Amino acid sequence: MRALRILLIITVILGGLFVAADRLAVHFAEGEVADRLKTQEGLATTPSVDIKGFPFLTQVAGGELDNVEVGMDSYDADTGTSGGSIRIDDLKADMKGVAFSGDYSSATANTAAGTATVTYDQLLKAAKSEETQLPLGITAKVVGLSDGGNGKIKVDIEVSALKEPVTVLGTVSVVDGDTVRVRADSIPSFGTITLADSDVRSITDFDQKIEGLPGGIKLDKVEAGADGVDITVRGSNVKLAG
Repeated sequence: MRALRILLIITVILGGLFVAADRLAVHFAEGEVADRLKTQEGLATTPSVDIKGFPFLTQVAGGELDNVEVGMDSYDADTGTSGGSIRIDDLKADMKGVAFSGDYSSATANTAAGTATVTYDQLLKAAKSEETQLPLGITAKVVGLSDGGNGKIKVDIEVSALKEPVTVLGTVSVVDGDTVRVRADSIPSFGTITLADSDVRSITDFDQKIEGLPGGIKLDKVEAGADGVDITVRGSNVKLAG
């Protein structure tokens, strides 16, 4: 019995040491991945990295991590125009099947899925916020975007011939995995002013490209939310490093 007790004590101690070593190793690895992501993506702040699964060391031995969660407070994505960018907030991505090279210089996730938000102020950059010339000497511009309820965007338009802004609800969607598209659900009335539908839509409807997201992830779905457009992102063969 004494020998059994000693064996149990040794087993518990060794198990505790293994767990401690495993947690130290995963903490170190998370820091390394975070630093490399910050450098690779040119981020102002260090992203959060959470390597899931236990034990970590056996995953390392197999050359692939089961699940890695990455979070970025903000990310400046390309807009497809020269020098143009749009800020993406609260980008979170869940990476599955992350394979890495022997020297840890590169890591690629088999699949990735996540969420992010584009605030209405950021989206307004693309919404014809400068005055547009319309027939009859009228000018118009979008002066505000906000939550219209039920997944819709409320678009406020200032028209030179009217005293009060015109409001229209729009539907937001994803096109080609890199573009947020807003389309008015109906043509708003401009009082006694009659304009062609195409002229009105040149103001109410707009596209916003969002390119160059980390690791090559793409836009999947979008929906108008309380603070901005809520985005779902997805990707395959997503690079975390290298």
